[in-house]
Amino acid sequence: MYFKVQMMQNVHLAPETDEDDLYSGYNDYNPTYDTEELENDIAFQEAVRTSHGRRPPITAKIPSTAVTRPVATGYGSKTSLASSMGRPMTGAIQDGVTRPMTAVRAAGFTKAAVRGSAFDPLGQSRGPAPPLEAKNEDSPEEKIRQLEKKVNELVEESCIANSCGDLKLALEKAKDAGRKERILVRQREQVTTPENINLDLTYSVLFNLASQYSANEMYAEALNTYQVIVKNKMFSNAGRLKVNMGNIYLKQRNYSKAIKFYRMALDQIPSVHKEMRIKIMQNIGVTFIKTGQYSDAINSFEHIMSLAPNLKAGFNLILSYFAVGDRDKMKKAFQKLIAVPLEIDEDDKYISPSDDPHTNLVIEAIKNDHLRQMERERKAMAEKYIMTAAKLIAPVIETSFAVGYDWCVEVVKASQYVELANDLEINKAITYLRQKDFNQAVETLKMFEKKDSRVKSAAATNLSFLYYLENEFAQASSYADLAVNSDRYNPSALTNKGNTVFANGDYEKAAEFYKEALRNDSSCTEALYNIGLTYKRLNRLDEALDCFLKLHAILRNSAQVLYQIANVYELMEDPNQAIEWLMQLISVVPTDSRALSKLGELYDSEGDKSQAFQYYYESYRYFPSNIEVIEWLGAYYIDTQFCEKAIQYFERASLIQPSQVKWQLMVASCFRRSGNYQKALDTYKDIHRKFPENVECLRFLVRLCTDIGLKEVQEYATKLKRLEKMKEIREQRVRSGRDSGGGSRSRREGSAGSDASYVDPLGPQIERPKTAARKRIDEDDFADEELGDDLLPE
Repeated sequence: MYFKVQMMQNVHLAPETDEDDLYSGYNDYNPTYDTEELENDIAFQEAVRTSHGRRPPITAKIPSTAVTRPVATGYGSKTSLASSMGRPMTGAIQDGVTRPMTAVRAAGFTKAAVRGSAFDPLGQSRGPAPPLEAKNEDSPEEKIRQLEKKVNELVEESCIANSCGDLKLALEKAKDAGRKERILVRQREQVTTPENINLDLTYSVLFNLASQYSANEMYAEALNTYQVIVKNKMFSNAGRLKVNMGNIYLKQRNYSKAIKFYRMALDQIPSVHKEMRIKIMQNIGVTFIKTGQYSDAINSFEHIMSLAPNLKAGFNLILSYFAVGDRDKMKKAFQKLIAVPLEIDEDDKYISPSDDPHTNLVIEAIKNDHLRQMERERKAMAEKYIMTAAKLIAPVIETSFAVGYDWCVEVVKASQYVELANDLEINKAITYLRQKDFNQAVETLKMFEKKDSRVKSAAATNLSFLYYLENEFAQASSYADLAVNSDRYNPSALTNKGNTVFANGDYEKAAEFYKEALRNDSSCTEALYNIGLTYKRLNRLDEALDCFLKLHAILRNSAQVLYQIANVYELMEDPNQAIEWLMQLISVVPTDSRALSKLGELYDSEGDKSQAFQYYYESYRYFPSNIEVIEWLGAYYIDTQFCEKAIQYFERASLIQPSQVKWQLMVASCFRRSGNYQKALDTYKDIHRKFPENVECLRFLVRLCTDIGLKEVQEYATKLKRLEKMKEIREQRVRSGRDSGGGSRSRREGSAGSDASYVDPLGPQIERPKTAARKRIDEDDFADEELGDDLLPE
């Protein structure tokens, strides 16, 4: 009953007048909570200093319907007051320990206030925090930690060096990481139990070392390192590294072991890793192709195409069917290859649908980002596989390659690669060209004249090329114009147009077309080579040299470019540089007889006969039909008084040019100089039978017969006199005719000379002056003639 009365005393009923005002009393201000002027309140400061904050209990302004609890009479009171439910009040003291007032703990109050302490809610009187405890670097744990950090850094540096292409440095870093990791393991075993060894670090160090061994083609060491990883049962998922071991055996052409390790890895990889299993099966199929086991390869690739079709597996399947000659399966495999999804976005995604600047900015940003580049590469790879497969199977799947190409074109037109159909048609025309069927090639290419601009430009470019090869420059120029008008940015079309203009002798205009081709495609080596030839024709040798040197930086081992650089230096009268570049040329093509003879010519002009003889002789060995080389070698042996060695060269020259009497006369002269007069006489008689009107031969016969004392001397002398009289009469007639019509004749000769000087515009041309060797031969012949005249009988 008492409890009930007590409860009723604590119940306060809300007044009826406030029934409608639910928020009455909340805006009332209690001056007790005004803490802004506490520092200036003298009574408050005095109370704080004397009574440590004792204050009378605070009565709530707003009455509550809850059961009231006794409130502590002051902060830090020694009387323990409890609520009606027996729960200690916040801030009350129990057993001598003051329970903190959690409601005001953040304001800076402590659980046990010290008498006389100043008001310090931010705890500024405590001073700065003590310094951190210094690490003991000499402790074993710290040494192990630092060594582990160093091993990780070495592994990272090894990987970075490998990615930068410095394989030697990568291997050195990997070896150093392996040595330090072994030291780390030994230190851990001394300090802690073996269970605390970092297995992940050991695995990464060994795996990186094996990879670097493999990258440096140290396959035995790589296999040994992989074996250490695979045989250690503590490494989880180490069995999949047998794929890497299979790759090494494949590089070593140990195909049986490669297949064995691929299959072992395939057995240890769970089926949830579908992509990894597909790649391993693809490696198995490629290995079967290399071993010639095409049926097993077909099974592997067919399994892949049924599970997860991809471009490489489809192309390899076509190759396998091509190897076994199965036409129907080749067609089905080609259709499967065409049906492989590319999984890339359409090009329309990168075209702005509106004029919104924000949208245009986003599209411009993603138009050439890494994802877009990857999509382009994937599409280019797909087109390459399809085009290669079509060119491979077209000649064999039908009775003729044309019918096969038509079937491939129809299949491609019905797929997502519609634009490749035109490229296949152009390849069909190129196949006609390879088979020397120019008419069919031209007919096929002319079908594209009404197609879209890109295909029309490609077809017109090829037609221009064909007509240029046939020296039909008007048709070539016409189709070159069509190609350029269809696609002004086609470098091949611009190059062909420049060629046709070059053929007409307009070198300045040709240079402009070549420059435009280079502006559209700076890697167009044909335009760069041709503009170098153009500058050479215009005698702008410095610019020509600059073009060829740029081209040499792109095509390091191009024999044509090296020859042109040497030729330009020769025209610039710098024989030393010309010789140096020709030496580079013969290091690329050591059997080029023309380069060797050119080297001999340069050394001869420099006066180095021994080096000249060496290169002329090498040129003769590789091409023994060059008259200029044969003539120089013969003259060289005559100058060095080895006439009997010169005979074989002049005999070969007489075989090459049997209508030229001078080579046979040189053979007879060599016999005479070497003292073999009988052989010389027989040779002169043979020459007289073949060339009875040759005056020089008769003079030598008269001289030899006189020296030897033969009876035929009078007969040859009579023939010689008759021929000399006929020669005088002929010369008089020529002189009289020249006096009467010399002007018109000189004009005709000048015209003929200009026609004879025409050369092909795109070939490397060198005007070879008459060599010193040939000049010496002619002077030697005339000396013999004068000597013969003195010995003629009266």
